[in-house]
Amino acid sequence: MSEVFETITVPRLQSMKDSKKLVMLTAYDYTMARLLDPHVDILLVGDTVGCVVQGGETTLGVTLEQMTYHATMVKQGAQRALVVADLPFGTYQQGASYALDAAITLVKEAKVSAVKLEGGVEVCTSIEKISQAGIPVMAHLGLTPQSYHAMGGNKVQGKSSSAAEKLLADAKAVEAAGAFALVLEAIPAELAREITEALSIPTIGIGAGTDCSGQVLVINDLIGLNESEAPMRFNKEYCAVRELIENAAKSFASEVRAEAFPDASYSY
Repeated sequence: MSEVFETITVPRLQSMKDSKKLVMLTAYDYTMARLLDPHVDILLVGDTVGCVVQGGETTLGVTLEQMTYHATMVKQGAQRALVVADLPFGTYQQGASYALDAAITLVKEAKVSAVKLEGGVEVCTSIEKISQAGIPVMAHLGLTPQSYHAMGGNKVQGKSSSAAEKLLADAKAVEAAGAFALVLEAIPAELAREITEALSIPTIGIGAGTDCSGQVLVINDLIGLNESEAPMRFNKEYCAVRELIENAAKSFASEVRAEAFPDASYSY
């Protein structure tokens, strides 16, 4: 008999805020989604695909068509987890109507359950419009990668008192606008705790300390697929899959060149 999983929904996630730590990982294809699905609450189809899959320096070049393509594969591989897709750069910066159109595309074509966008007060109109259309919205504050150039790179945010006050105000604003959860990236742990306590919606931290409602990492960082000379401090590598892949490729190449593979047991 196959194991029965309880499907994760937005209301269930919100009910878990104070009772169970939420687990979120990124995924970009069917195979990875299938592997991660039993162990996580949320699968994020992140625009980080632009860096870890496409090889770009930033997430800014990712298109809605590409996000839809990857989100479709992830959704097909997910049986239990809530699938959330990023709205890529350029789909909501022009206004709420554009944001809603992009969100509808991801829900209709990729069949995701929710979308995520970056920003605070300045994107609240988009959050409201998308939410009012029946599409759940996850917000994202702190280090927001789509603002890479404005921030001068990937840097910790909210360190000054004025910056911390703004982040707290932004967090309250996105909740009021209808966001069902909030990602807090690369901010001081004490500020993340204050924001989490001030909100009724869950917070999901990445480089934001232990007091958030849950945690998220990019899967390529977690399993050691990337080779970065200066990884962000919050990136914990749980295994080094790249070494296994490299060793397997070397062994295969060696056997082929030595005419050891395929032998009779691998032939028809």
